[in-house]
Amino acid sequence: MRVAAAVLSFLLAVFVVPSPQAAAASLPGGKASYVVSQGHLKASSQENWLRLGSYHFGTDGTVTASFYLWWQRNPEARQRTGATPDASCTTTAGGSGTRARACEVLTAGGFMGAPDEKRTGTYTLSGNVVSIRWEIAQTWTEQWTVQGSPDGKLARLDLTHSTLATHGYGYGSNAALSTRRAMSSVKAHPGTLKQDLTSWAGGKITNSMDQTFGLSSFRTCSTTTSCLTYLQPSSNNACKKESGCPTYGGGTSANITSIQYYLIKLANSDRRDTLWHWCTCLAMERDQFCYNGNSHVKPLMQIIDDGGAFRGWVGAEASFSTSNSRASDMLAVFRISDFG
Repeated sequence: MRVAAAVLSFLLAVFVVPSPQAAAASLPGGKASYVVSQGHLKASSQENWLRLGSYHFGTDGTVTASFYLWWQRNPEARQRTGATPDASCTTTAGGSGTRARACEVLTAGGFMGAPDEKRTGTYTLSGNVVSIRWEIAQTWTEQWTVQGSPDGKLARLDLTHSTLATHGYGYGSNAALSTRRAMSSVKAHPGTLKQDLTSWAGGKITNSMDQTFGLSSFRTCSTTTSCLTYLQPSSNNACKKESGCPTYGGGTSANITSIQYYLIKLANSDRRDTLWHWCTCLAMERDQFCYNGNSHVKPLMQIIDDGGAFRGWVGAEASFSTSNSRASDMLAVFRISDFG
């Protein structure tokens, strides 16, 4: 009996196969790190919000998020960046020259600091659909479709369902989220960047698709190398008399419809950039050189592919009205990319 028991124990030790560990989760599009812009934008609401930040997917089926949050419930004033483009790309004279005005660039409130929120969740991947459940007090689930770029170096997320957000864009690669490109590389981008945007203003939702972003028109600053500027000489739809320029705007005898654009880097070790623009006539109406009213502040996150190349941005507009009228806020989520 003892011999039989010993033989049995030996056979069990040899032939019983240990239970396999749980299989590693597949990454969405084969990419771990995504920059993401999403928002709750409904025409009937004045409690809309925007989030801009990142997702990092782990092979253990977990996902972590880090985001900046802007909410109409808690509107934030525009924030100074401390960056004023130099004389090589701006002017102190104003007028109708070809350079933007030498003004300190503004961005959305809070974007100069650390992200507002971090959260964790779990994800599953079924075909080209990634489903996320965030581990927070309220139910928050999302579904995104995943599409790989033709060169295989980038993946795109398109929001198809969320219990909280209405619109969203994301782009991912295996480059670290600390990887970014300098403004010289941004300016040198060889492809065409197209913008898709959903915006909220005055209780109306506007969708704008496949618009060319005129990066080639921006001027490189030789000293303040973190900046690019562009004086758009005229605009067809913006800067009109009825848009707040009764003396100088389009439709007046002065007919000034130029727009001042500034694009700057905000950090050396993460993806943050920002875009700032405003109609020249608005400053002139106030007898100002640099406009301090309802300018457009658009925080950006660089899209970087597996090879470390710049491929565009995801962004948000968080331009809260200086009059404290939520109906006058200008909000948006958008992507500017060569893979749309």
